[in-house]
Amino acid sequence: MNTVEISNDSLPVVCGCDLLAASEPFFHVDRTADFNILIYVTEGVIYVTEDETDYAVGAGELLVLKGGVHHFGKHEIPRGTKWYFIHFTCGGAGGLPNFFPDGSPIPPYTSAQYKLQLPKYLTGLSGSSFERALSSLVDYFHSDDMYKRWRLNLRLFELLGMLALSDFSHKAAPQLSDKVCTYLAEHICEPFSAEKLSREFYLSYKRLAAVFKKEKDVTMQQYHNTLRMNEACRLLRSTLMSVGEISAALGFADMLYFSRCFRAAQGCSPTEYRRKPPMC
Repeated sequence: MNTVEISNDSLPVVCGCDLLAASEPFFHVDRTADFNILIYVTEGVIYVTEDETDYAVGAGELLVLKGGVHHFGKHEIPRGTKWYFIHFTCGGAGGLPNFFPDGSPIPPYTSAQYKLQLPKYLTGLSGSSFERALSSLVDYFHSDDMYKRWRLNLRLFELLGMLALSDFSHKAAPQLSDKVCTYLAEHICEPFSAEKLSREFYLSYKRLAAVFKKEKDVTMQQYHNTLRMNEACRLLRSTLMSVGEISAALGFADMLYFSRCFRAAQGCSPTEYRRKPPMC
């Protein structure tokens, strides 16, 4: 569907924006832009085709066209049509940390933790907070503020975040691997069970494991073990629980096995980890 994603580790960049009105009928330009395009219509209708999908964007409706994808006009846009546009580019998630300050590994991020999908097409936005924020952003684009190139990108990030996180649209269904991540986090204090996972998601374990590995580039067991070891680190740092108590709390029947798992993950025993000075 040629959707656009925003990342929480880099700002989108405004290439241009404005409010326009058609003084004469015209056809949407035929192009493949190297930037994304947000179109919001206040009066009339914008006709545009992206790839093989036709859109008629009416008053109070929004469309996001993806950069690098061919779009053009099949039908004439009527005189008097008014619309806002924003041309923008998006950065990708690439600078995310892999470790907590104390050196313990951060579990693999689920897609929703660092990247969100913008809605492709929305209706019913007339008079909304989004419309007001968009109007304010375009007004600011024409201001004389010497720092507006900085502040415009911040405003755009807030605007796109409003679209991606708000109830303006129905959220895209999370990936299967994200659902598995949530399930494993909720069952952090239990041993890993392929049988329970298969029952929970109505899929064979082989199929489930293949999908998870493809989407997360890590196995479900590795992910679950990382969650448990990180929780062990937290308990060792923040409580006076004994190693045996922590082992039992995390569902390990054998404390020695827990210690071996911990050493494999952290490079030291639980007792040695607890003795290390914490990093503030």
